[in-house]
Order: sequence, then C-alpha cells, then structure tokens
Amino acid sequence: MTPILIILALLQLLIGLAILFESRRSKQAHQKLFVVLLTVLFVWTVSTTLLTYVDTNANQDNLSYFLLVNKLGFSLGSLVLASMYLFNAFYPVKKRLTTFKKAVFYFGILLAAASFLPIVSGNFVLSDGVLHYEYGPLVALIVLYGIIIVTTSVRDNFILRRRSDSKLRQQANTLLVGLTLTIVHALVFIVVLPSIFSTNSLLYSIGYLAPYYYTSFTAYGLLRQGLFDVRAVVARSVGYVLSTALLIVLYAALVALAARILLGRTVDLAELAVFSSVSVIVATTYAPILRQFNKITNRVFYRDAYDAQNLIDELNKIFVSTIHIDELLNKSSQLITTTLKTETCMFIIRPTGKPLLLGQGAEFDHGDLMPLRDLLGRVDEQVAVVSDLGREHAVLKKLLTNSDVGLIIKLVDIKHDNEILGYILLGEKKSGSIYALQDVKLLEIIANEMVIAIQNALRFEEIERFNATLQQKVEEATRKLRRTNEKLRQLDETKDDFISMASHQLRTPLTSVKGYVSMVVEGDAGDLNPMQKKLLNQAFISAQRMVYLISDLLNVSRLRTGKFIIEPVQSNLANIIQEEVRQLVPTAKGRGLELIYHRPEHFPILMFDETKMRQVVMNFIDNAIYYTPTGGSITVSIADKPETIEFTVTDTGIGVPKSDQHHLFSKFYRADNAKRARPDGTGLGLFMAKKVIVAQGGATIFKSQEGKGSTFGFTFAKEPLMPTRPPESHVLKH
Repeated sequence: MTPILIILALLQLLIGLAILFESRRSKQAHQKLFVVLLTVLFVWTVSTTLLTYVDTNANQDNLSYFLLVNKLGFSLGSLVLASMYLFNAFYPVKKRLTTFKKAVFYFGILLAAASFLPIVSGNFVLSDGVLHYEYGPLVALIVLYGIIIVTTSVRDNFILRRRSDSKLRQQANTLLVGLTLTIVHALVFIVVLPSIFSTNSLLYSIGYLAPYYYTSFTAYGLLRQGLFDVRAVVARSVGYVLSTALLIVLYAALVALAARILLGRTVDLAELAVFSSVSVIVATTYAPILRQFNKITNRVFYRDAYDAQNLIDELNKIFVSTIHIDELLNKSSQLITTTLKTETCMFIIRPTGKPLLLGQGAEFDHGDLMPLRDLLGRVDEQVAVVSDLGREHAVLKKLLTNSDVGLIIKLVDIKHDNEILGYILLGEKKSGSIYALQDVKLLEIIANEMVIAIQNALRFEEIERFNATLQQKVEEATRKLRRTNEKLRQLDETKDDFISMASHQLRTPLTSVKGYVSMVVEGDAGDLNPMQKKLLNQAFISAQRMVYLISDLLNVSRLRTGKFIIEPVQSNLANIIQEEVRQLVPTAKGRGLELIYHRPEHFPILMFDETKMRQVVMNFIDNAIYYTPTGGSITVSIADKPETIEFTVTDTGIGVPKSDQHHLFSKFYRADNAKRARPDGTGLGLFMAKKVIVAQGGATIFKSQEGKGSTFGFTFAKEPLMPTRPPESHVLKH
C-alpha cells in the first residue's frame, strides 16, 4: 500500500498546483484554501506512510526517529482537519466567520502544536521485547475534533441542498457524496476491520486513503462548475506529473547510488520515498521562497525600487476615470510622489492664458508662474535634470533649486506641431538618490500618455463652459419666450373679449332682421312675386348662417371662460334632425343637390342638450351642402342600434385630403380645398361640434376620400342617456 499512498499524495499535490496556477487570476479564497488543504494532506500522507513503516520496523535503535514521525503524523492530521474546516467556511458559499468558528479553527492549530508534547501525544514502550505505542489523550481530542469538523461540514451542505439555486445544490450533493465515502471508508478500515483482524498495519494503510474521497469529489465539483480551464489544468497536470516523476526517479537513483558508494549499503523503499518527497518539495517551493526573499532584500537594499508597469497601469486608471483637470492632476501627482518617493510633484498647465499650478508640495507664487513658464520654454530636452542645466539657464536653475525641484518633464503634443501643454516639476528623491535612466524613460512614457489625458480634460472643461453658456442663453431665451407668451395670452383674452362683445351686439339686430325677413316671406306685408320671394329667401338663409356663426364665436368664448354648459333635456333626436333637414332643403335644392333623410319609424327619447345638438346636426349637413358640387347627393340617417345610436351625414363632395384629415377638428383649421370652395368659412363649426359631442359622452365619426366624398357624424351609448337617469349639467372646458 505504501507506493499507492505516495502516488495518490503526489497526484493530489499536482492537482493542487494546477489549481493554484489557475487561481492566481481569479484570486478566490476557496481556491487558495483548497490548495492549502491538498498541500497539508500531501505532507500528512508522507508521514502516515512512514508511520506504517514504524509499526513493522520499529526497534530500540531507531525509536526516537520513528517517535518524531509519529508525532508529526498527529500534528499534520490536526492541520488537515483545521484546513478542511476553514475551506468549508468558504465553499460552496462564503459563510460569516463568527468568534466560535474562529475558535474551532484555532483549536485545530493548538492540537497540531501540542502533538509534539509526550504527555499528551503518547510514547513508545518496550514490553516483552516488543515495542508498543501507548496513545495519550491527544488522540481522543483529535478524533473528537475530526467528528466535529465532519459533522459541521455535513450539516452545512445538507442546509445548502434546500437552496433554490441548482448550482449550489449540485455542489452540496457532490461534497456530501465525498464526505459520506470518506466516513464509511475510515470506519471500515480504521475502526471495524482492525478490531477483527490482526493485520493492522495493512488495514491502516488502506484506511489512510479515506480523505481522498472528499478531496477528489471537491476537485471534481470545482472542475465541473467551470471555475477553471479544464483543458489547461489537464495539460499542466500532465506536465507536472511527467516532470515530477522524472525528478523522483532521478533523485531515487542518485540516493541509491550515493548510499551504495558512500555508505556501502542499499536504501529501502521508505527511505527512498522520504528523500524523493523532500526533493520534490524543495524543487516546487524554491521559486516562491526566492521571490519572497527578493521582495525583502529589495525593501532593505533598494528603497527607491518600484514597479514601473504598475505605476503606468494605475495612472491609466486615473486617466480613464477622471475628467476634471484639477482632480486628474492632483491624483496623478499623489501617485507619482508616492511611487517614485519624491519630495514634490507639480504641474504647470494651460496652453494659453493664465497657467494653472497644481500638485503635491507647490511652493511657487502664482505671480511667478508666467515668467517661470517662459523660462521653462527655453529648455530643449523633454526630460531635463535641474542640476545638469547649463549657464544659459542659470536663472531657471536657481529658481527651481530654491524650490527643491530636481527634474523637469515637458508635456508636448506631437500631433499638433509640438505644442507645449505644460510641465511636470519633480522634487528630489527622499532617499537622496539621483534620477536614473530607468526613471527618465518611464517619465517620458508617462508624459506622452498624460498629454492625451490633459487634452481630454481641457476639452471636457471647454464643453462644460459651452454648456453653461448655452444653458444661460437658453434660460434667457425662455424668459423672453415666457414674456412674449404672456403678452400673446393677454392679446388672446382681449380678442376673445372683443369677439364676445361684438357677437352679443350683432346678435340682437341680426335676430330682428331675420324675423322681419321671415314675416315678409310668409306674406305678412303683402303678396310677393317669385323673384322677390327668391331674393328674400336668400337673405333669410344668409341671416341664418350669420346667426350660427355668431353662436359659434360665442361658444368659443364661453369655452375659454368656463361658461359653456351642457344642459341635457328629454329630446327626440330623430325629430330634431328632421326639423333641421326641413330648413336646409331649400338651400340644397338651390344648389342643385338632393338631400335625403332616412328617418326611423320609432326612436327613443334620450337626454341631450337640444339646442347644441341642433347646431351640431345643422353644421354637419350645412358643410355637406356647401362642399358638394351641383348634381351631387347628401344622405342623412339616424340609426337606433341595440346599445348605441349612430348619426351620419354622407355626401359626394370634394372630400378632405389625407394630409389634412388629422387637423380637421382643430380650432380655425380648414383644408386647402375647402378654402377654395368656400372662402368665407371660419373653421369653428367642426371644432365646436366635436366639443359638444365629447362633452355628452359621445364620439365623432369621420371618414373621407379626396374627390369622392365624406361622412361626418357621431355615436352615443344609449344607457347613459336614458331618461331614467337624473339630468346633469356639465360645464364644458377648453
């Protein structure tokens, strides 16, 4: 069993290394903890292998050596349990590390440390010439600790199985299978069978395979979830296996050869396993340990050392996330000062106008900025060390030296004729070191990238200023527009007042004219010849049209002031239509038109504002008469349907162009062809008709085709208009 345990341990370690390689990018805690668990389990496997060897080869001569190995096995076993407990706290889901959980974890670390105390871990005793190991109380504590850890893990995963997330349930089921197999295997081969059979060492060796169920199923779960690139893991694992196997074979051969040549004896399998394992551990841990030592020595001997790429990356983050010039320069200055460990870092920016000085440790008087910028403009180099400036720059050198400036970086826009956007002034290094070639090269790269960032920030500021100016102009224009609208509103009110007054003043004499003309036509003033009667009829019709026009103007005025009231009364709409048709028949005949009315035999009594509905009906029929050429026909109908009534006026007139139809019911709007056919129209009839219809709960009917005729009308639901409902007055608003 010893070779099998060693091979399994190596495979576990290789899986751990492959996962470690992948987890460097994701940096998730449970991945790193799983690697720690596998590493501790590998070392524990090696120790248990040696422990199995103790049971069969222990004697008085090598007792101290094997006693140390035995204690090491107890210590590593405690660490395996503690690592498993910590891993369970982060996988499948991260749990809150309470004080109790931390205490359980540290108790496992304490057990690992106490394993080397003979009073608690036990000791070898010689009885009847045979070595026996007497276990101390530590073994019972480790067993109890293992029961707590396994029970906690089982409980947590059973709880996760109730979650609605199917992915979590799969993870929990996978871990439960691994835990169950681990528990069963350990009980069978470490507890039950050794109490029956005498071959304890072999059974124990088989029993030590138990933890690999848990780790194998856990690794399967991680790979199954797609947390790692499986192909990459397999490829790297194969490489690790082959290279490790080669190292083991090579080291084993060298150890065996050295033992035969130097010691004159052969090396047994256990010794070869120990030496080979130690060699593999040294080979795999050498590079990480070397990196840590390099970091420590760099901190001690290279205080000015820094990661140039990291500085560039952090600056790029600032450039991308910051758009205000002040914030951009202050953050960049702070980062450069911290990384390069300089006393100061200042920026002098502005391609035109007054320069801007920002940064860490600025000590210049703002009155000196313009002269300073002029002096800096005479320096030819993009990056210049102040101490290396020649005599021609003596004034600049003195000024910068007094301000502890050690380096000048020119910000040049290469794409725009080498325009100078500004300068970066760096102070001396805190360590007293000079600026090296590496620093100069890095600062040149930073300067080129900063030019773009500064240009973007300046453009953003320019856009902000433009937006502010534009906003100011918009607000001023809005104020002017409000004042103009207020004047227009006042003019509109004056116009409405005038229309209302004029309409009232015109209505009374017009009514008198209409009445007297009617009396003359009816013969009250004597008989009329046909020509006189015809002329007076035309005068009466024109007077009637004028009355309707004045009525429309008054209604529009009342609409604006809220005085236009709907007063429903019991009405027979069929009779109202008949009366209006009778009045308009002479007009239709005079224009050579046929006016047809389809009156139903029976029609219900409904609640309408009779006066306003007469005006609506008259308006629809009158429009049809005036917009239908001679020889055409107009059909008027009123239909009593089960739930609605429907009134329509259909003509064979000029129709309404499609482009004008959606404006047709607007106030004062008339289609172009209607203006040509009837220049004296107002565009108020349809507007008021729709207002009256909608105010009483109805809807207008309209369809038209240019050159073929139109249909106007309305439809009402009968139930709300039934006389059984109490009459209501409605104030119609604009």
